[in-house]
Amino acid sequence: MENPAWSAGPNGIQLWVRLTPRAHRNGLDGLRPGADGRMVLQLRVAAPPVEGAANEALIGFLAEALAMRRGDIAIVAGETSRQKRLALRGDPVGLEARLRGWIGG
Repeated sequence: MENPAWSAGPNGIQLWVRLTPRAHRNGLDGLRPGADGRMVLQLRVAAPPVEGAANEALIGFLAEALAMRRGDIAIVAGETSRQKRLALRGDPVGLEARLRGWIGG
């Protein structure tokens, strides 16, 4: 996969996401080019962007989809923006395999 929406490091993966809150349901919409040309994982959550509800829903959705603990996922940039960078803590090889399997790549 060219220009993935993540990069692996020694302690896990940095994941770039574009989040759509107030969606009909939580879901994955695939990979899309972001504003800066980097690919982002397009996700949607039903929660509104009020008092961190959408961010909490995003973390819960990713934790369930990738079989991770919520505590191993953190928003490191873009907390109040639709474009976010998340840190997924764990084995980078295993996390990358789960991401590729989830998005179908």
